[in-house]
Amino acid sequence: MTPPSERTLIVLRHAKSDWSGGEADIDRTLNPRGQSQAPDAGSWLAEHFPTIDLAIVSPATRARATWALASAELGQSPEARIDDRAYAASVNDLLQIVRELPDEHQNVILVAHNPGLEDLVWTLTGESVTLSTSSLAVLGVPGTWSELVDSSAVLVASGRPTPAGLD
Repeated sequence: MTPPSERTLIVLRHAKSDWSGGEADIDRTLNPRGQSQAPDAGSWLAEHFPTIDLAIVSPATRARATWALASAELGQSPEARIDDRAYAASVNDLLQIVRELPDEHQNVILVAHNPGLEDLVWTLTGESVTLSTSSLAVLGVPGTWSELVDSSAVLVASGRPTPAGLD
């Protein structure tokens, strides 16, 4: 999908969460639809990105559950780091997370929330995407993570993974 000389940032919005309980936002789990969507994202990733070097995941229960279900579909699950800054993050918070990534990582996935993820894609690519639950965007990133500047990345793909591809 992207030339090997580029880094790839994959942003994945958490799967559909359950609003039926009275728990705090950070503690909401996935609903049945979300539990079936997340593995579709993992299957798509396994087909298109068999090697992911690192996952940065929001501490929210729904984000961690999304990544657990998605990564179970991968041949080899990458190291996952829970980053408190990714919960309810602004675009600036997310940019800081990305710019701090170690340069030895070529393919990184960020599992978090809107509106931060949509704002991040807009800031890095200049393209507007809608990231509904379980949707992802794949960005080609030139240079090193720390050198990443506004509008320097390229939107390679976006949509919600289904068994037939991206919607």
